[in-house]
Amino acid sequence: MERIKVAHLVKSEDLNHHGTLFAGRMAEWFVEACFICAAKKTEKPESILCVNIHGLTFSHPADLGNVINMEVYIARAKRTSFTVYCKITRNNSSDILSDGFITFVFVGENRRPTPHHIVLDEPADEEERNTRLRAEKL
Repeated sequence: MERIKVAHLVKSEDLNHHGTLFAGRMAEWFVEACFICAAKKTEKPESILCVNIHGLTFSHPADLGNVINMEVYIARAKRTSFTVYCKITRNNSSDILSDGFITFVFVGENRRPTPHHIVLDEPADEEERNTRLRAEKL
């Protein structure tokens, strides 16, 4: 599945009272990156509704000046809904700061669920295969 990459620079206005990246700002960037992935895949952003933020687990903090890297792809596709996975790292490290899933539903003009026609190809690697298994358990 195509992977979308989004990056953000941690600025002073993004910090919490501990001097690290505010979880709310990370959550905002996470939702935005997942939506961008969904919009690019469906080519109909007006038809995408977020129905579940399954979690955003924080493993490590980010500091002022860090570049936050988000790698995003669709991990599960059902008839009218699909789940997007986002992995977050910083700078040039492969250490995961945070990750999580968001499920979107695809809707028609009447805002009723409608088929999105997303078909997942074979997992690109073992990491993607494991991510898809995690998404199936949500």
